[in-house]
Amino acid sequence: MADSVAAPLPFSGALTSALCAGIALWTHVSAGKQTAALAVASFALLAAHLAASDRPRFSQLTTSVFGLFYCGYLPSFWVKLRLLSAPAAGAGLAARWPAVFGGPTSYTVGLAATATAVACVAAADTGAYFLGKTLGRTQLTPSSPKKTVEGAAGGAASAVAAALGTRAVLGWPASPAVSVGLGLLVFAASLFGDLLESVMKRDAGLKDAGDLIPGHGGLLDRFDSYTFTGAIVYFVLRFMVPMFGV
Repeated sequence: MADSVAAPLPFSGALTSALCAGIALWTHVSAGKQTAALAVASFALLAAHLAASDRPRFSQLTTSVFGLFYCGYLPSFWVKLRLLSAPAAGAGLAARWPAVFGGPTSYTVGLAATATAVACVAAADTGAYFLGKTLGRTQLTPSSPKKTVEGAAGGAASAVAAALGTRAVLGWPASPAVSVGLGLLVFAASLFGDLLESVMKRDAGLKDAGDLIPGHGGLLDRFDSYTFTGAIVYFVLRFMVPMFGV
């Protein structure tokens, strides 16, 4: 069974990276329509595999397409989130939004939500790390042995504090209760994104997902918590409670 899983072809990494960047760019240019970009990128990558190999393995194809989904399609939801154009007219900062940046009507839900989500992810990661390192005793899950229940509690509390703090600065969302809910939602999305990356690293036999940042692992080790967060926040704002806090 060990040889049933084949590694992607050598050129796959570079091509996947270029196509992932293309998905993000297309999402911006097309005002959020990234599904077709993912389909075209998948076709291009699979066609390249078929042309470059006499006997491509199915596992090579699926791994490559997953890379497009994980590193291209999911992060592009941050672009979609930022492009939410409903003005956050009720926000206190809107009235003071500089004319050079478009004035009050340019202070949108997308801008406020993106800033809030990023702040919550950063706070969740920081709170989980320090409280887990200081007080962590109870393992959270075997999938990631170093994560603890105490660290998760610290991350959740820090994310909620960040959401309430950004609300005080940005004036969005309108209700403190919504801020608390948003903080918890972002924490959950960031935690499971981190756990998923831990599973991928363990399956690949890696300690870190690269060595881009010495002492901090690779690029995915720094941004795994953001991978699903943009999509989750966008979905909630767009479809479940449309433009809440406006």
